[in-house]
Amino acid sequence: MRLPKEVVNGSIIFIGIGIFFLLMNVFGLADLFYLRLLNVIFIFYGVNRTIEMNISQGKKEFVSNAVSAMATSLIGVLLSIVGLVIYSYSKGGDAYVQSLSKTFLFGGNPSVTTYSICLLFEGMASSVIVTLLLMLYWNNRLSTD
Repeated sequence: MRLPKEVVNGSIIFIGIGIFFLLMNVFGLADLFYLRLLNVIFIFYGVNRTIEMNISQGKKEFVSNAVSAMATSLIGVLLSIVGLVIYSYSKGGDAYVQSLSKTFLFGGNPSVTTYSICLLFEGMASSVIVTLLLMLYWNNRLSTD
């Protein structure tokens, strides 16, 4: 059985983000919130890969490509949040989350659940933005061909 390209590329997003954050921890850069913003690169890569795969298969309809791209990014975000929850609890739960950068989203003492839900909303917003940007890019490229 072959997995859908959305699941495969969403998993690539998850693996890229996971390795990136683990490397940030290893090098002691986890407290630099602006480096965390670079995870959008992995979302761009996975979503773009899905759109390219659709186009190479002859699927050039805007709506179906947008749905496929959105599904890819949401799968990547959901897997990343699940990975964060598991990792946070393995590192001490709420105490670990409170040790993360204070300038990143929160001012108080967030729990793992609060932190994860906020990151889920942020991830969903970035998924929509990345999908729209890439769909506009590909729509312009396809209309000029």
